[in-house]
Amino acid sequence: MAKYFDVHPENPQRRTIDSVVDMIRGGKLVAYPTDSCFALGCQLGNRDGISRIRSIRNLDDRHHFTLVCQNFAQLGRFVQIDNDVFRAIKAATPGSYTFILPATSEVPRQLLHPKKKTVGVRIPDHVVTQALLAELGEPLLSSTLLLPDEPEPMTQGWEIKERLDHEVDAVLDSGDCGTEPTTVIDFSGGEVEIVRRGAGDTSRFE
Repeated sequence: MAKYFDVHPENPQRRTIDSVVDMIRGGKLVAYPTDSCFALGCQLGNRDGISRIRSIRNLDDRHHFTLVCQNFAQLGRFVQIDNDVFRAIKAATPGSYTFILPATSEVPRQLLHPKKKTVGVRIPDHVVTQALLAELGEPLLSSTLLLPDEPEPMTQGWEIKERLDHEVDAVLDSGDCGTEPTTVIDFSGGEVEIVRRGAGDTSRFE
């Protein structure tokens, strides 16, 4: 059964954050809120966690996992960014965007797109997510909590606990965080490509 943690959306309790981070470091899979919708997250390099996310979401090997980063300095360790892309991403973060970029050697191979060698990265504008990332000290390997054949992501922590009680290890709930996933921008092909229009404003990339 998944542990359920109720956390304050503006002043998350340190003890709760510490407990969830301890679980992540211990190889557990958690459902947590972001600035766009709930996500599934585990520690970078957690092969079992990656496999469980693929199973829950019915994903193939072409799916771009996302490294959810605390800040730009952390993001820069895992992706290759030229000056123009740096300025574009810097101006849009933190926010509800996922950026697809060529990965550095620090990204585990199982996370990479098999042909493009790319990975998704983002910096969320969400107090609870930022608290998790600050305590964890590294990116959180994540994927939107969108179940197969469901039109929208799940938005209620209690419902996630009920539906995925035996598939995740913890649910962190700070209240409603919306149903719209991130806007996905692909910078890996030399030209800017809007892969998905979501919560982030696309006008700056058009």
